[in-house]
Amino acid sequence: MGTRRVVPWQPERVFAVRAAMVERFRTMVDVGAGCGLRQGEILGLCVDELDFDTGTLHVVQQLKLSLSKPVFAPPKGGKLRDVPLPDPVVEALQEHITRFPPVEVTLPWMRGTGQPVTKRLIFSGPNGGHVWRTSLNEDHWKPSLAKAGVIPEAKSREHAAAREHGMHALRHFYASVLLDAGESIKAVSEYLGHSDPGLTLKVYAHLMPSSRDRARKAIGRALRPQEPGQ
Repeated sequence: MGTRRVVPWQPERVFAVRAAMVERFRTMVDVGAGCGLRQGEILGLCVDELDFDTGTLHVVQQLKLSLSKPVFAPPKGGKLRDVPLPDPVVEALQEHITRFPPVEVTLPWMRGTGQPVTKRLIFSGPNGGHVWRTSLNEDHWKPSLAKAGVIPEAKSREHAAAREHGMHALRHFYASVLLDAGESIKAVSEYLGHSDPGLTLKVYAHLMPSSRDRARKAIGRALRPQEPGQ
């Protein structure tokens, strides 16, 4: 993530990009913005990791490339975690699964020579199989950004670079919403799967609600004279 200051998307932008995505991949936006998953975790999400009864998403793997070969692997840093599943994301996932049933995909574990494992992936390509990250970014994500007015329309069939508007922008949105709602850095760090809360604080401290404003209002309420009978 580097040292670049994170500027989170507003909800309207999230909705616009979601609307611009093709139906097959639209729910990826819900999972990214509503659960804070990384792109590889979204691509590797399988139906067995969803617990609709308790409203929990178990993040236990990602889909990534190892020496240019697709593999399943633990999440970044090996940080398995449970993330709350908001009702709108549950509804979006249920609709998606009905429209696009999970597909069994077999890939090596961690490296190209690893033990093959089979997962029932929620997101799959039009012809079956897993979704390729590059294809998703170039053929679907960037065109959706352009349709939503986030980046310029393509010139000569190539879209402009969109480093700050990659799918990670959904993760930043997720963190910013939680922090604005008063969630603790520790909890946000756990939901994001960060190695430690210090990293979360470094990246997102400037997005926390104004502590001065909160303190001013809190102390003001406490010191305000109470009317008789209150």
